[in-house]
Amino acid sequence: MNRFSAPSGEFELTRHPEDPRDLLRAWDAADAYVLRHLAGLDGAEPTDLSGSVVVVGDRWGALVTALAESRPVQISDSFLGQEATRTNLARNEADPDWVRLLSTQDAPPERIDVLIVRVPKNLALLEDQLHRLAPSVHADTVVIGTGMVTEIHTSTLKLFERILGPTKTSLAVRKARLIFCTPDPALPRLPSPWPRSYALPLDIGAASGVTVTNHAGIFCGDRLDIGTRFLLRNLPRRSGRERVVDLGCGNGVVGTAAALANPGSDVLFVDESHQAVASARATFREALGPRAAADFVVGDGLEDVPAESVDLVLNNPPFHTHRATTEAISWRMFAGSRAALRSGGELWVIGNRHLGYHVKLRRLFGNCDIVASDPKFVVLRAVKK
Repeated sequence: MNRFSAPSGEFELTRHPEDPRDLLRAWDAADAYVLRHLAGLDGAEPTDLSGSVVVVGDRWGALVTALAESRPVQISDSFLGQEATRTNLARNEADPDWVRLLSTQDAPPERIDVLIVRVPKNLALLEDQLHRLAPSVHADTVVIGTGMVTEIHTSTLKLFERILGPTKTSLAVRKARLIFCTPDPALPRLPSPWPRSYALPLDIGAASGVTVTNHAGIFCGDRLDIGTRFLLRNLPRRSGRERVVDLGCGNGVVGTAAALANPGSDVLFVDESHQAVASARATFREALGPRAAADFVVGDGLEDVPAESVDLVLNNPPFHTHRATTEAISWRMFAGSRAALRSGGELWVIGNRHLGYHVKLRRLFGNCDIVASDPKFVVLRAVKK
């Protein structure tokens, strides 16, 4: 937890899940910069926040917590970010009804008077969201983007310009920058080019030739990444009825391959990204049809999965949260997997060799085998005793 000073007050903020060992803040200079600008503290006129205020990509709820009295709408792809927002609103005694939480898969408000965009790491997600929001923007809408200097590129500005209207940037302050966009009602409001699909290569086993659907923001949205390709070539060969989890499922190709290889499996796809779970659902249904057994959950890993109810977990854990590198995500995924697995159940993990996942797995499970390896990747198996 950490204190955030904003023009509207002092706020105690946290990420989700809360971890006293995690020193990463729940806000940064880009959040502070845009709030100062909205309040008129950088020489500009204060922004009128009495109309419909929409905040897109607010990572841990810092922006909507500081703006709660303006009754903003938050649009987020992140389940963890939304949970942090709820926690931060409650901790700072803001009425939860003041902030409406929407996912990137929900329909946006019909009218937007102030649009604040926290620039995401993924340019495709920004493109998709600007297209979805454009019909709600009018000539007098105040559109402000915010991000760290390393997050805002010429391609970022071109997206705002092409989809919404003329765009310029501010000077950098504490390595953060603002984007100012003037909506042009004459621009055509075109549909988003996302989701996109591609066929898997024919040399990867059970999922060969499967059509993969990727909503915007999913890792490697236009091709199969080399790590997943390596895992697909080395998946366990199993049969009979069993509960399988594709943990951190992304576009769902791993869980779909497991279902194709073993028709007796019942697959749970889980990810903290709304875009990912929508992609996994589309990929799985295209490959196996609407009646095949599967569940799709946007959530915090295996937190809500009953203990000792799973036979196999397949996992390609992320090691970044936005631009910060962290081991906390993989550790929680591995610990959650151990709790969810039945005795004799297995966790299979794909990762870069240098990440040293085998050390964590041996600490948690007491064992870890190398199933396959190449110069970059390793597939590991840990068995719950």
